[in-house]
Amino acid sequence: MRILHVTPSVPKVRGGTSQAVLDMVRALQVNNVDAEIATTNDNGDALLNVPLQQRIEYQKAPVWFFNRFSPTVKPVREYAFSWQLTQWLWQNMSQYDLVHVHALFSYPSTIAMAIARLQNLPYIVSPHGLLCEWSLQQSTRKKQIYLQLIEQANLNDCRGIHFTSEQEQQEVSKLRLGVPSFVLPLGLSLPQQIPDARDKLRQCFNIPVDEPIILFLSRLHPKKGLDLLISALSQLTHHRFTFILAGSGSPDYEAHIKSLLLSHGLSDRTRVAGFVEGESKSLLMQGADLFALTSYSENFGVAVLEALAAGIPVLITPGVALASMVEQHKLGYVPQQDVSAIANALDNFMNSPQLAKQMGDRARQFVLEKYTWDKIAGQMIDSYRKILNKDTRYASTAKPSVF
Repeated sequence: MRILHVTPSVPKVRGGTSQAVLDMVRALQVNNVDAEIATTNDNGDALLNVPLQQRIEYQKAPVWFFNRFSPTVKPVREYAFSWQLTQWLWQNMSQYDLVHVHALFSYPSTIAMAIARLQNLPYIVSPHGLLCEWSLQQSTRKKQIYLQLIEQANLNDCRGIHFTSEQEQQEVSKLRLGVPSFVLPLGLSLPQQIPDARDKLRQCFNIPVDEPIILFLSRLHPKKGLDLLISALSQLTHHRFTFILAGSGSPDYEAHIKSLLLSHGLSDRTRVAGFVEGESKSLLMQGADLFALTSYSENFGVAVLEALAAGIPVLITPGVALASMVEQHKLGYVPQQDVSAIANALDNFMNSPQLAKQMGDRARQFVLEKYTWDKIAGQMIDSYRKILNKDTRYASTAKPSVF
């Protein structure tokens, strides 16, 4: 079975979708599926320094890179137009059994679906939250026009839509696309355990050994609800804690967040770590006491899963698709999306350290049993086979169990 994954970009600067595609392809290869990625050399405002128009190993995954059109106008640059990619897809897509398209409203995804339609090739789509209500409300008019004129026809012809949670599937059902769909969570690649991570993290940031650390680790973006989290943290005047803010975003939004920290009196209680990866990221995850993500919308939440696997409880809001799982299995706190509720949940965490530790211990075991990539890859392969056999009944009768 040969599977071609098409995505606008793969560097980590573009967030969780890029990492998920790389992880998925690596896991499929381990399970003897010939999977490759076709993408652009997009790297935010810059371009990746990689060989073009040839298959290379990129972060241990086979990837074909093609040049991204890079004008000075940012919205046009963000669209990731690539003539090289277009030509290659037209000439080579038929060599694959199935095309798996990731993301929407971007040139690589759109052209991949259009070419598959023209060549009558089977393809599926993973929207990664871009069809959810919150996402569609951003740049509403442009997305509605794009969806109606272009993407709706592409979606209607696909063999299936892959959702990473039942919450995402339910939200998108309001669009009445009439396309088969299936739910399968993203997996997790477990990092190496760091001995004495708690002590090492406090040494690294010069934090007292007995002081709780609350961690935010994600892309800095308005949808992440940092404004609510910062306001809630500012109400914990009677508790000792350090807030570690890890992640990067646009210069304007980073400046806005720093201004919020200052105006809420949290600058002295906050360590700004910037973008982290590798061992630095693992140290933060394994050494913190609570992971907080108060997003307005997350179709899955890989960072939440990483925190749970590290054995720390999480505080997430209902907009994060993993919220029902966290609440059901008592792996953390799920307050409503308002400052008062978030502050109360933080207060509960501070007042019950033993309960928080029990949540963390339970979380790690739960994730190891259900969410590693070796388990998820096998279920994805089963979905591929059903699609290639033209068995669309799986959409209504065999939803994989997510939670």
